[in-house]
Amino acid sequence: MALTRKQFDILEILATDNEPLTQRELEKLTGHSLGTVNKVLKELAELGLIEDGRINNNGINALEPYRAKRAIFIAAGFGTRLVPITFNTPKPLVRVHGVRIIDRLIDACLEAGINEIYVVRGYLGELFDQLLYKYPMVKFLENPVYNEANNISSSLVARYMLSNAYVFEADLLISNPKIIKKYHYMSDFLGIKKQRSDDWCFRVKDGVIVEEKVGGEGDDIWQMVGISYWNEADGHKLSQDIQDVYASPGGKERYWEQVPLVYKKEHYAVQILDCQDEDIVEIDTFNELKAIDKTYDV
Repeated sequence: MALTRKQFDILEILATDNEPLTQRELEKLTGHSLGTVNKVLKELAELGLIEDGRINNNGINALEPYRAKRAIFIAAGFGTRLVPITFNTPKPLVRVHGVRIIDRLIDACLEAGINEIYVVRGYLGELFDQLLYKYPMVKFLENPVYNEANNISSSLVARYMLSNAYVFEADLLISNPKIIKKYHYMSDFLGIKKQRSDDWCFRVKDGVIVEEKVGGEGDDIWQMVGISYWNEADGHKLSQDIQDVYASPGGKERYWEQVPLVYKKEHYAVQILDCQDEDIVEIDTFNELKAIDKTYDV
């Protein structure tokens, strides 16, 4: 069955919280009014999706179409700005405080029940085989043109696997695994609310991304975080749109997310999903790595 947004919001919380919650707690967690929470709880009970304020098997089944089923890691690039470390180690395999960067992301996926995991590899691709000792479920996709095209070439390799799927830039250092959600109502992109950004950012209206650009300021600006989720319908559209943009003039130079957010944006309505500065960081340079992990500062 198709859930309304408010029904989804409450069911999702009930599915991820083991303890029974009061209506006031649900009000706080969902942002919906107490009256709305009361009304939606009655709807869910009448639909047979909850009993005594707890989600039941029918409720879990109703959430199934909204469940994240797979994760795609874009990990083919060289990591130029992290030299000299990346001369012999792909950036996602660089260790920070003794743990590979990609491990924390994979662990967050597994914690969210996402067990179908693909890594798109290119530069020093064979070194990713070491992941299999800890993560035997990982499957590899080969990007043979990683050194002559931008990361749209990695999404091209994975284009038939993007339904109900997370797409990760594989070099993000995550510290809060709870930002990886098990259920999603719509396709979404993680972002950090900013008054001003000099980085890649989104302009957002009514919770939906309306523009991707470099730099911006104002109440509608969110700094882009390279983690997104694509529902079943949008994943199917992406499989064709990625191919079309890649084949267009200059297409090989595009970033993959520009397909749904710039060049084919009329096909998509992508929500913003809120996270905080302390949840995740992209280590862009060797100096930033040294600042985070003093063992490199020698």
